[in-house]
Amino acid sequence: MPDPRLAILEVSGMTCDDCASHVTSALEQAGALDVSVTWQDGQALFTWPEEIAEIDLRAAVSGAGYRPGDLKLSEVSEKLPLQVDRDKDYDLIVIGAGSAAFAAAIKATEAGYRVALVEEGTLGGTCVNVGCVPSKALLKAGELAWAAENHPFIGVNASLESVDLAQIVLQKDQLVSTLRQVKYADLVEDYGFTVLSGHARFSSSNVVEVDGKPVTASKILVATGASPSIPPIPGLNESEFLTSTTALELKDVPRSIAVIGANAIGLELGQFFLHLGSKVTFIDVANRIAPFEEPEISGALSEFLTAQGALIYTSANIAGVSTKDGRRVIHLNIGIEPHDVEVDQILVATGRRPNTEGLGLEQAGIETDARGAVVVDDHLRTSNPSVYAAGDVTGAPQFVYVSAYEGALAVDNALLGFGRVIDFRGLPRVTFTSPQIASAGLTEAQARESGYEVVTSILPVDAIPRALVNRETKGLFKLVAEVGTGKLLGASIMAEGAGEVIQSAVLAIKYGISVDDLASTFHPYLTMVEGLKLAAQTFTRDVHKLSCCAA
Repeated sequence: MPDPRLAILEVSGMTCDDCASHVTSALEQAGALDVSVTWQDGQALFTWPEEIAEIDLRAAVSGAGYRPGDLKLSEVSEKLPLQVDRDKDYDLIVIGAGSAAFAAAIKATEAGYRVALVEEGTLGGTCVNVGCVPSKALLKAGELAWAAENHPFIGVNASLESVDLAQIVLQKDQLVSTLRQVKYADLVEDYGFTVLSGHARFSSSNVVEVDGKPVTASKILVATGASPSIPPIPGLNESEFLTSTTALELKDVPRSIAVIGANAIGLELGQFFLHLGSKVTFIDVANRIAPFEEPEISGALSEFLTAQGALIYTSANIAGVSTKDGRRVIHLNIGIEPHDVEVDQILVATGRRPNTEGLGLEQAGIETDARGAVVVDDHLRTSNPSVYAAGDVTGAPQFVYVSAYEGALAVDNALLGFGRVIDFRGLPRVTFTSPQIASAGLTEAQARESGYEVVTSILPVDAIPRALVNRETKGLFKLVAEVGTGKLLGASIMAEGAGEVIQSAVLAIKYGISVDDLASTFHPYLTMVEGLKLAAQTFTRDVHKLSCCAA
């Protein structure tokens, strides 16, 4: 009997996990084996028995309501699944216990492999412990505190007597503890993989020592994440500054705080303290805040934060930090002009560095770049053929959903041999300021640098009925489309609920939808997502001269 073949079938029309489940079921009923479907990639990967006809596989997918595309055999199909060495302690060792690590462990365990996670700290990694979950819990509290006395509705009289930050932090900690248990610790037993407590360090190309005890595996995944990066500013270390981690533990609202770094993390936490009553100063070496967003978005957010009382210094070089009467003094050079900023606290939010120090990567022949990130190819393979890496440690976009995606993809390639390639088409990002910023795809500048001839539309939020009803009219939508095809290449939004709205743009970008298609698609009235339709219409019409819901 011939060896089973691994096949890859392109499938169009999938938009969610349920879609992937439907396609999986259809292919299995048609006779495909070991089916793995990822709707984000638009691919179905499966073992294709010789006796199953291609027409039957295609008919099954079509019958489920989806469109089958190219069908091809994987170049490594005869080697699947990985023939692991049962003399080794495990089939897969994962160094780390965050989102990438757990995604990998779950997928590998479900496929029948023996898996061990090595973690010297707390289960859950950055997101649930010191990142997304705790910070957004605080941001919501701050937003509500600010809205109590700064809402736009006359006739609604409200006041804020005080803010008990210690109680807000306690409630945040309780949420973190619950999610860490339910979403991480409990899953260890549910799936049956092993957690080894201790510090992991490579002692050779395929041996990891855990607190000095050697452990072996057929494949190893490095998923150690990243930590706050601290710039070498003279006097900064002596100032007892805050990071994005320690700022989440403050029990008292500082009277004044300077935020060094005005990208997503700095903007979010800076506005949080602003909402609680702190005098906040944003400082960035770039020529604008939110420097990776569209300049129109950066400008609108700058105006909004300034209106809320923030001070903003851009194109600012920090010469040093000193202390004076128990306060911190930041010595700036803005152009050729010196300027001092005196505050009670300093929050450093200048990015995150990969956690690779002390792993002994050089012992395993694993290359790193100038920032210490593990170098991987588009299959997440390192320079050591037995070792893969995923998530923040690789310098990938630092979002929990990217880490989870890469963790699962690494297992597909390292153990299942699927040969999947990283695909970040339409990747969304959200900055949880108030209003939110959300973007997907290419900015106008990135599109032009990539060789596209583009046309753009900009829609002010005050053109959207939902914003008028909410009396929250600060912000804008910007769309970038390809000349000729009209294909949507990028979308940027500053508006209430932008993080929810952007998903429609993600799908449009990923599946090549044109702005004409977007403009002609139903969008529910009195929702913020209607702004996408209006922004698409703005390419050819003056939407200010349309009636409500005009097609």
